Amino acid sequence: MARTTPNQSPQSTDRPLYAQVAALLLDELRDGVVPPGERLPSERHLATHFGVSRETVRQALEMLRRSGVVATDRRGSHATLPGGPVEAPESLAFPVGARSADPCAVDRATVTWEVPPAGHAEVLGLAPHRPTLVHRYRSVAPDGRSLRAAVTSFSAVALAEVAELARYRDRADGATPAQLRRAYDWMRRAGLTLHHRDAISQIGDTASVRVTRRVHDQYARPLEITDLVVNAERDALVYEFTLPAAG
Repeated sequence: MARTTPNQSPQSTDRPLYAQVAALLLDELRDGVVPPGERLPSERHLATHFGVSRETVRQALEMLRRSGVVATDRRGSHATLPGGPVEAPESLAFPVGARSADPCAVDRATVTWEVPPAGHAEVLGLAPHRPTLVHRYRSVAPDGRSLRAAVTSFSAVALAEVAELARYRDRADGATPAQLRRAYDWMRRAGLTLHHRDAISQIGDTASVRVTRRVHDQYARPLEITDLVVNAERDALVYEFTLPAAG
């Protein structure tokens, strides 16, 4: 968290002091001062940072919790805002298909610590009945209808080498929001080179399609597998990529 400056201090307005602090903290979260999923500084630190009392900080955090920007579990409060775009030209969206074609779609994501689907366990080299981190993503239209849903299972290698992912084990209650949109960025920062293979198939006679993504590292070790189902009658699957500049 950056050092407090005059521009970061609450101003004298008609808004309650806690609402001013909530707005300032929200701006910092949007700027990526605290990455999504990372714990927020303590109430004492935030009180010093904004020059207010701890009670004011508590009220500000409660305001952000009600709006879904901050979540609290047994490890503390953490940001739930989606992460900013990864700058690497070879960046991939996590999970595959996470960007819906519907601009009004609402994304929901959680993690659990459980035995993954049988097909996932086999691909990841997990022993039968061995639990791992499982991420569930769903994108819904404003009317509540499902547009796309994805289930991702992470390997023991990914959890052992990517500290940001490993931290989610203690938050994997299936209820706390967990947007892991920076998962591939975290893997790269851990020194892993990502190789992925996406297979697309139609589901029976329906209009829906299934995308299965398998990701492994430079040593051919599996990192994750994702199964995504897209309702093609209501949504469109769009792949985007950027080529680095020549030279």
